[in-house]
Amino acid sequence: MADVEGPGSGQPDGPERSLPPRLAWWDDLVRLGHAYKHLFAAQLQLLTAELGLARSAVHWMLAMALLATISGVGLGLTLLGALGVLLAQWLGSPLRALLVLALLQMLALGGAVWLFIRCMHWMSLPRSRGEWRALVSDTLRKTKRRIDDEESP
Repeated sequence: MADVEGPGSGQPDGPERSLPPRLAWWDDLVRLGHAYKHLFAAQLQLLTAELGLARSAVHWMLAMALLATISGVGLGLTLLGALGVLLAQWLGSPLRALLVLALLQMLALGGAVWLFIRCMHWMSLPRSRGEWRALVSDTLRKTKRRIDDEESP
């Protein structure tokens, strides 16, 4: 009976006898690693989904911009047609109505060209040129600094 081990023999009982002792902090570290792995995998899936949505949104935005442009041109033509009909009834002649519409369109075109020329003049003024120069040089400086930061370890 001496070879039978019991609770008072000094040997550990049960499964603890066959397993090597493990450190608790190592188990925590392994669990932390798995948690980070799952976290980054979820973040990567979220980023992929967001990029897919953004790509889809850009296509939809371009399509809606095209649709808005086509609808705006159509609305403008419809309103010009309605104005032409009203002018033809008021003036009593379709030719006079077309001439009035052409004059209105020439005035609108002339105003747009004049405003464009004024804007170009405002941009060419010395103060505006200085602001543009400062904006460009600041942008170039920031870009160079960002490139230098990326190249340094």
